[in-house]
Amino acid sequence: MALSKQEWIALETKANELRSLCLDTTHWAGSGHIGGGLSVMDMLTILYYKYLSIDPARPDWEDRDRFILSKGHAGIAWAPVLVSKGFNDAEQLKTFNLTNSKMGIHLDANKVVGVDASTGSLGHGLPIAVGTALAARVLGRDYWTYCIMGDGECDEGEIWEAAMSAAHFGVTNLISFVDRNKCMIDGETENVMKLEPFADKWRAFGFIVKEVDGQNLNELSEAIDFAKANETKQPVVIIANTVKGAGIAHIEGDYRWHYGAMDEASYNKGKESLEAYFQARLARAEKEGK
Repeated sequence: MALSKQEWIALETKANELRSLCLDTTHWAGSGHIGGGLSVMDMLTILYYKYLSIDPARPDWEDRDRFILSKGHAGIAWAPVLVSKGFNDAEQLKTFNLTNSKMGIHLDANKVVGVDASTGSLGHGLPIAVGTALAARVLGRDYWTYCIMGDGECDEGEIWEAAMSAAHFGVTNLISFVDRNKCMIDGETENVMKLEPFADKWRAFGFIVKEVDGQNLNELSEAIDFAKANETKQPVVIIANTVKGAGIAHIEGDYRWHYGAMDEASYNKGKESLEAYFQARLARAEKEGK
């Protein structure tokens, strides 16, 4: 079901707040994985502010939905979300990735409240997610597991082993996403290790594939609703076509911003760009929302 105009605008407002906080965190830290953080922010926003059944007052609630950020370096985007939801103190963002901080560059489940699994060694998230989804089946629980992968991460063999397992065991209480920003640390994905035909690979491994604009909250919502309503025995993967550094014009689509530092001038330029980006997205929600 499409988002109502009111809901879409509210989610756009929250996503803008979180993008700005991601930029702030990068500035406070001195550097960070802002490119891939911004490309994934809309997925984080829609999951945490519409779909995830979680309770910040009970972070270990056994029936909570599980969320696994397989592309763990996007922790610089995830940390602001966990703060915004009330899992962690906002002051922790000011020490992100600094000595003795609880919030390292890859969020540690033993130190950061609301993190279900420590990730960062790429390729491990989907295998963990398949495990938590199978655990729900074995335990007779009805929680969902959501997993976000990076596209460069899909060079890893563990991803495809986990995909094979998910399809074989019919793990349909798992909804997987790929942040398809087409960039990785050393260059564009198709130059470093060709992924295309990417959707066909997932289909060949037994998945139903939904391809969407990963910077369109309405399309993301419709894809998640489709996956939750799926009555087949095939798991669903949502390939979210995104832009690395989305919202900050001078870093958008540039693989060199996989990791980078923001000086004062670049930070201020980023703030101005994010505001313009927000206004354009609000206009789209106003025009297309019902």
